Amino acid sequence: MQTNRPTALIAMSGGVDSSVAAWLMQQAGYDCVGATMKLFDHQDSCACSTTADIQDARVICARLGIPHYTFDFADTFAEQVVKRFVTTYAQGATPNPCIDCNRFLKFGLFIRRAREMGFDCVATGHYARVEFDNPSGRYLLRTAVDANKDQSYVLYGLTQEQLAYVRFPLGSLAKEQVRATASQLGFHIAQKEESQDICFIPAGDHASFIRQWMAEHAEDLKIEPGLIIDAEGKKLGAHDGIINFTIGQRKGIGIAAAAPLYVKEIVATSNTVIVAPRAELGATIAVLEDANLISGACFEQLQPSDDVFTQQETIGHTKPLRVFARHRYRCTPRSAQLEQLGPTTLKVTYDEPVSDLARGQALVCYDSLDNAIVLAGGTIMQTT
Repeated sequence: MQTNRPTALIAMSGGVDSSVAAWLMQQAGYDCVGATMKLFDHQDSCACSTTADIQDARVICARLGIPHYTFDFADTFAEQVVKRFVTTYAQGATPNPCIDCNRFLKFGLFIRRAREMGFDCVATGHYARVEFDNPSGRYLLRTAVDANKDQSYVLYGLTQEQLAYVRFPLGSLAKEQVRATASQLGFHIAQKEESQDICFIPAGDHASFIRQWMAEHAEDLKIEPGLIIDAEGKKLGAHDGIINFTIGQRKGIGIAAAAPLYVKEIVATSNTVIVAPRAELGATIAVLEDANLISGACFEQLQPSDDVFTQQETIGHTKPLRVFARHRYRCTPRSAQLEQLGPTTLKVTYDEPVSDLARGQALVCYDSLDNAIVLAGGTIMQTT
């Protein structure tokens, strides 16, 4: 874009949040352009960026007097989000497709496209805040003012380069304020409902989706039946695929027992689901891989004389850090201890057992409960 003012490409979903974000960027002095990501080949079977959503985004852009584009990212979405979702479930783990979408699409391809088009920044309707910390010389990711809408959990993977380039104009607003602003501006989507499901599975039946996807795209992948057993190995029943289960699950197990049973463990190699009463559930340790230490040097490196690492390389070995850890998008962060085992490997030890720590899910650590800074996050690979 040729302009004397700063320019911003706005990720427009067709919803109220991104629409108000676009208006706020205009008010901040940016020349804006809206763009919507087309993520699914069969667009109207997806709950995100449907044909209607794209049209809503166009209408808002026209009202704001800015251009609108549609970026076809369906191939990348299918490979990096949908395929990952299916294969992770098939391996007995629990994926988080929203994090993959942010990583590969919204803050991957979308930012790359924005840079190629010459924009100074990208803005989205996420509820989170970015600030620059002068002492460390780094950009920090903070939780949103509206704790009920905070989306920092799904943004933990942002790099310093990405944090410097993105804008989150809704981070200091409550959802009610955003809707009120949209109403005042006469936006027809002011009261538009938000999708609560995984966007490419609007009906919420992920098992049926996985089976259909495998039949169409990966005939070599099979969902095999297996056994449901207790912690001692006693057979309690059978199941038709581990894709139907996640750690901590109670409903849908299909086993009659004197006390409610919950999924304690999923063993993909034997297609076995282990169940137990709630009192027997719980893990206190989670090992994270592919971790991002988003706040930078938040660990104090051990010196060779400090402890048992005397005869080992000290790089990656650190003194524990007290944190508040969140293992699900909407759960309350819990007190824990964070250690760095390697450049991208972290260990989180909770003060008390957690009943639903699941492999494949993201775990994100904060420095506090209020006005918190995201310290680090990663994918749960092992729990004990």
